[in-house]
Amino acid sequence: MKTTWMQSLLVAASLVALLSGCETPSTPKLVAETPSGKADSEPAVSSTSSDALDRTVLPIPEPKVAPITVLDARNAKAPPRFEVKPPKGAPNVVIVLIDDIGFGHSSAFGGPIRMPTLEKLAANGLKYNRFHTTALCSPTRVALLTGRNHHVNNAGAIMELATGFPGNTGVRPEAVTPLAEILRLNGFSTAAFGKYHETAPWEVSISGPFDRWPTRSGFDKFYGFIGGETNQWAPGIFDGSIRVPTPHTPNYHFTTDMTDQAIKWVSAQQALTPDKPFYMYFATGATHAPHHAPKEWIEKYKGQFAGGWDKLREETFARQKQLGVIPADAKLTARPAEIPGWEGMSADQKRLFERQMETFAGFAEHTDHEVGRLVEQLESIGELDNTMFFYIVGDNGSSAEGGPEGTYNEMMELNGIVGKADQMMAHIDEWGGPNTFPHFAIGWAWAGNTPFQWTKQVASHFGGTRNGMVFHWPNGIKSKGETRSQFHHVIDVAPTVLEGTKLPEPKTVNGITQRPMDGISMLYTVDDAKAKDRRTTQYFEMFGNRGIYHDGWVACTRHSIPWLMVKNPPISEDVWELYNVDQDFSQADNLAAKEPAKLKELQELFLKEAIKNHVLPIDDRRSERFNPSIAGRPDLIGDRKSLTVYDGMTGMMENAFINVKGVHHTITAEINVPDANANGVIIAQAGYFGGWTLYLKAGKVHHEYNWFALERTNVAAPEPLSPGKHTIVYEFIPDEAKPGTGGKSILTIDGKKAAEGQIPKTQPFAFSADEGADVGEDGETNVSPDYKQGDNKFTGKIQKVVIQVAPAKAQK
Repeated sequence: MKTTWMQSLLVAASLVALLSGCETPSTPKLVAETPSGKADSEPAVSSTSSDALDRTVLPIPEPKVAPITVLDARNAKAPPRFEVKPPKGAPNVVIVLIDDIGFGHSSAFGGPIRMPTLEKLAANGLKYNRFHTTALCSPTRVALLTGRNHHVNNAGAIMELATGFPGNTGVRPEAVTPLAEILRLNGFSTAAFGKYHETAPWEVSISGPFDRWPTRSGFDKFYGFIGGETNQWAPGIFDGSIRVPTPHTPNYHFTTDMTDQAIKWVSAQQALTPDKPFYMYFATGATHAPHHAPKEWIEKYKGQFAGGWDKLREETFARQKQLGVIPADAKLTARPAEIPGWEGMSADQKRLFERQMETFAGFAEHTDHEVGRLVEQLESIGELDNTMFFYIVGDNGSSAEGGPEGTYNEMMELNGIVGKADQMMAHIDEWGGPNTFPHFAIGWAWAGNTPFQWTKQVASHFGGTRNGMVFHWPNGIKSKGETRSQFHHVIDVAPTVLEGTKLPEPKTVNGITQRPMDGISMLYTVDDAKAKDRRTTQYFEMFGNRGIYHDGWVACTRHSIPWLMVKNPPISEDVWELYNVDQDFSQADNLAAKEPAKLKELQELFLKEAIKNHVLPIDDRRSERFNPSIAGRPDLIGDRKSLTVYDGMTGMMENAFINVKGVHHTITAEINVPDANANGVIIAQAGYFGGWTLYLKAGKVHHEYNWFALERTNVAAPEPLSPGKHTIVYEFIPDEAKPGTGGKSILTIDGKKAAEGQIPKTQPFAFSADEGADVGEDGETNVSPDYKQGDNKFTGKIQKVVIQVAPAKAQK
């Protein structure tokens, strides 16, 4: 519609009248005003005080605002600003979670490893000596962060072993909102640092979805790694959801880096918003393998483990009784036949094993030192006393995943290749340094779980599930330096936080009705050492190892052993044990034969809890479940036989990259080089401890296959490339159709064969747990020593790289 000059004139006149305060016949008065200039009716807004908000519905809805009818802002009053704040006086929350450390490792719980920060917090807080985890990494973490059992979180095992069954899908349900999101929606600042092993592997790529990444799980800030473990010297780091370059500064160590980041964040957060409480999840990659520690920390323990693991258990047991962290009548459980004794070891084995434990001890003390730096900063900014500080010493029992003699390269063990001492002696002096990826022998794991039976993954026994915990909160706990022995579980931390911060458990979040938390607050214990247990029942299950706690009794069955790659017995034939753990602290006296009725009662209860929590069907498979098609979980690549990648695509983890292990495949790279002396990586997968790389050195094309850093096969063109465009093809032709097969390695340039070699064997199941595939560079560690770590970018241009896997019928 066109506006006439007369209409324009009328509009202009009206505006002049309005601005001058005059009225015209065509200008209606919008609202009556009093002589004072205030409107007769103020803008209405539905508002309540912060503590009167209905916090059971999240996000808390904004109040309705009535339309404002006052024309002039000078004469109007703005409605109260709506802002969700935490309840008045709500404390900060810090949860520290150490990885793969046993009940009997730390000095605070009688162990040989000095952890002064843990001791300091315990002296001014409380130790919990009947605190439990799930026996494995991801399951414990999701239970800790949500207050629900691990199968309810669909995390029956680690994320890399997810299946198609409810309870094991690897995808957190929308009805399970994490504690971080609850606190964030109630006005807390939130941050996570370190390890985050709660995201499904097929979701760890640039394509997402990011719903189960830290920053979509309630954390405003995340700095750390996604997955089960990382190289402490050269980690793959995310800041939020963005992969950042690996630092290559002198003396770099990830635990120190994540602590620096945590200190910076909390200092800035409190400086800018001192009245706003924070929640920090501080989950170290330590002390999970690889056991990487600065040499000076390792040397602190030189010669301290010469007595071996049998003697160490006895010494730890005596200290535990002296400290009062176990009852005076507790018994030291016997060594299982599957774990070798110390006295049967050769002199070389003993020397190697000593170094393994010295390294682990240095690693753990260094970790506690870094936690101490965080604690010191909280003290310096005046926030430590007002912080609910949970220091959880282990997400499961100490790990026996290093095998009978340990390994200098943990990836070998994860591929089912058992390490032998004679393979490792050459690495003894550099154990724990950047050229090793080590794990200790099973005997040390067993000793670290004193006084209990078994280790990590064995959820049937306390060696797998009982971990020490210290709770420090001076403003909320009157008792100091005492031990609490009520039976509790990691799912009880979230409800404890909610009670401490005066927040209710939400009934709905984003319109989704929430499943109630399985946990029970532990605050009833803090000032009453003899308070009656409120957690009366708790199930446990991992890879068929399972049990049930109820009213002081435990019925359990050890179905499988982590380090034995053998066929497990039928689940229906498992032999159950029975313990009265109110009287038998360490599960030393099996009462199954004496109390068959009690055993039957608890077996039936386990089945009820298993059905309720989506534990069934029991799945005892381990290595098979690494294959998505067998496990029945999503696979980012799916049935595709070809993947085209481009320069700058880095950090593509194995679950987000085409699988070339042991199969007939080609890698075709279209490149352009500026001169005859081009250098750098075209494409590489994994790193120093196993992988492959296609690169140029002094203009010559190379392909190198790195078998666990023990054997390398390098094929190279005899002449450098001329300046300009080239097509490079690498082909692998397997000898046999089986995992780990060797095969021909063929290099072709512009249609002409340039080199050929024979790879004796390949890595069967996995290249790396922490390094991915990179185009145009080789991030983190370098696959080949022909180029430098952190300085290997391709000096030419990469148009594209195509990885093509031959169809199954074409495989030889």
